[in-house]
Order: sequence, then C-alpha cells, then structure tokens
Amino acid sequence: ARGPKKHLKRVNAPKSWMLGKMTGVFAPRPSSGAHPMRQSLPLILILRDRLKYALTGQETKMICMQKHVTVDGRVRTDSTYPAGYMDVVSIRKSNDTFRLLYDTKGRFTLHPIDGSEKTYKLCRVNRMQLTLKKVPFIGTHDGRTIRYPDPLISVNDTVKVDIATGKILEHCKYEVGALAQVTKGRNTGRIGVITSIEKHEGSFAITTVRDAAGHTFATRLGNVFVIGKSADEPMVSLPRQRGVKLSILEERNMRLRKMQQA
Repeated sequence: ARGPKKHLKRVNAPKSWMLGKMTGVFAPRPSSGAHPMRQSLPLILILRDRLKYALTGQETKMICMQKHVTVDGRVRTDSTYPAGYMDVVSIRKSNDTFRLLYDTKGRFTLHPIDGSEKTYKLCRVNRMQLTLKKVPFIGTHDGRTIRYPDPLISVNDTVKVDIATGKILEHCKYEVGALAQVTKGRNTGRIGVITSIEKHEGSFAITTVRDAAGHTFATRLGNVFVIGKSADEPMVSLPRQRGVKLSILEERNMRLRKMQQA
C-alpha cells in the first residue's frame, strides 16, 4: 500500500458512471484534476460509453491525442481526465458541446448546449480568503482561484465565470427564493427553489427545497448548488425533466404510455 492507488475495480466505481458490473474487472481511474474522483466522469467514459465515438480505450486515447476534445476551453489529451459538474466538454470535429449535469437519479448526463451558453460556466464558491499580501480571493468547486472578487460574493454563492478569460461575469446569492440543484446525497439532480435555510450550531445547516411539481425535500447546505436568482431565470439551460423526480408509479405510467404510442 505504498504510494497512490493506480487502479479502480469496476465494482467500486461510482454509480453515476453507469458501468455494467459484469462487463469487465477494472474501470478507468480518473487522473488527479479539478474534481474529486467520485464526483467526476473521465473523458474515456464520455467518448466511449456515452457518445459511442469510440469502441475501445485505445481508440479513445487516439481521439484525445489528436487534440479533438476540450474541457472548459482547454485541450485535454489525457483520456482519464476528470470532467465534473458544470464543465463544458467540446468535440471540435463533430461540432458537439455538452454541459455535465446530474439527472434526477444522481447520474451524470451530457446536456447539449450551443450559442453563447458554451462560453461560460457556473462555479460554487467554496472558500474566501486573503493571501499573505492581503489580496482577497475565492476558491471554487472546480479548483479555480479567482482574485479580487466582488465584495458582495460570499461562501456558498454561485459565480458565472467566462471560460476564455476566467473573469467573473455575475454572481448569484445563496438565499431563499434562489433556484438550485442538489449535487450530493439522495436527492442528487433534483432542481427547485430554496424555501428555507436552518442553521444548527455545532451541526450541519439544512436547506429545504421545493421543486416545480410542488414536492418539498431537505438536504445539507453543502449539497446545494445555486443555478439561478429565481425559478423563472436559470443561468444555464435545464434538462428536459427540469429536475423533477418521478415516483416509481409515475415512471411506470410514463413507460407504459411510451409503449402504447410505439
């Protein structure tokens, strides 16, 4: 057990990757990068398993080495580079651009985007500090360090970052009435409006969220990522279901309706 681990068994891979248990022994272990290992999706899984642009790992490596894939505007030649939540993945040759989001079952989904939306991304402010020379800076969920932020920005807020320059375009406060998506826990992928924030001294702060269907659920404050100032103005385009989680019966009825239409 000396040194860092270099392998990952398929059984231990995160469920959000949607890998088959019996389709092999190992899974691609993400390289060190901007996102934690279990909250990221390696490029090999995006190109081979999701988009079907390659059949094998070797083919994926060739696509990456030819500099066809960019993540947040930077060419990435490492096929196990970890792309994470809100990252913009572009493939120049096929003219495809996707934003990585979660579906209501907590799995990574590639949401197609175009136009001006591919020029920016949202980042959650995880920390706010001063350097030794008293320069204020913020640290975001994707490992960015941005100096001299707006003094109104605080921890847990969301900033809209221009991908080309790395500058903050606007920010969104973590407050009651804001639109948010849950990025961890059992409610991962659900989207709704923050209705209350309870602070418990010595324990976790709890945020209550109400989705578009009127369902209310509570989760830890650290699990919630603000994506808009209100329900009517999200800062990014949302997937088709708009983050509403269906019950087992609703899912069954939807499947039956599709079968009848087919």
